[in-house]
Amino acid sequence: MTMKANKRKKLEAKGWKVGSAQKFLDLSLEEVAYIELKHALSTSLKERRNKEKLSQVEVAKLVKTSQSRVAKMEAGDPSVSIDLLIKSLLALGASPKDLAKAIS
Repeated sequence: MTMKANKRKKLEAKGWKVGSAQKFLDLSLEEVAYIELKHALSTSLKERRNKEKLSQVEVAKLVKTSQSRVAKMEAGDPSVSIDLLIKSLLALGASPKDLAKAIS
């Protein structure tokens, strides 16, 4: 997400430094790619669940996990593995092509 130029100028004029999360956290390009991949899969899971008109409880039953875990998956919680996100998407009927589209 990019900040509007006029907002950036106002913040910088008041002494604030404006930069990216990557720079602030000193993340490598690989780490940024990993985070973006997980975010894309999490977003895809939530969109697919909503499209199928399923509750988090119903998805949890399909994946054999808890509703709170599904909520964490959709929120991009760092404790959730990419494996679980992919398994959940496949359980909701996503194809490998759908997964590729989600992460592209």
